[in-house]
Amino acid sequence: MNTRIDLHQMPKGLLEGLIKTELYLKKSGLDLKLIELVKYRVSQINKCGYCLDMHHQEALALGESELRLHTLIAYKECPYFEDHEKLALEFAENLTLTSETEVDDQLYARLKKYYPEEQIFMLTLVITQINAWNRINKTVGAVPGSYTGTFE
Repeated sequence: MNTRIDLHQMPKGLLEGLIKTELYLKKSGLDLKLIELVKYRVSQINKCGYCLDMHHQEALALGESELRLHTLIAYKECPYFEDHEKLALEFAENLTLTSETEVDDQLYARLKKYYPEEQIFMLTLVITQINAWNRINKTVGAVPGSYTGTFE
């Protein structure tokens, strides 16, 4: 895969806006490791190699284990994922695959058992943001393995 478009060629303000949202999410109070798990899982669904590399590195830097990252695709059967993490991952899958599955009242009610509404909004933004990044990176041809830990 070759880079088709340099991200810095985006229309003025677009990249900055996306980065500003990322910085906002990091300060949202949502657990940073959970954010990375959600981003990694959504990137698996969307088959975005660049984002998988990035969020693997970011998760490890936060202290996430290789075991949990390698088995994330099978999180429902793994006893080392907490119930609230499994639920956030299920929500991420449903919202990402919204044409196939719904974020129905039952799922929302289960979310409310673990997350206050503000955190549900934040999770929704995390999922929406990574879906946008996956699609942007697949379009511009971001090369997996080239993430350096910076947006520059």
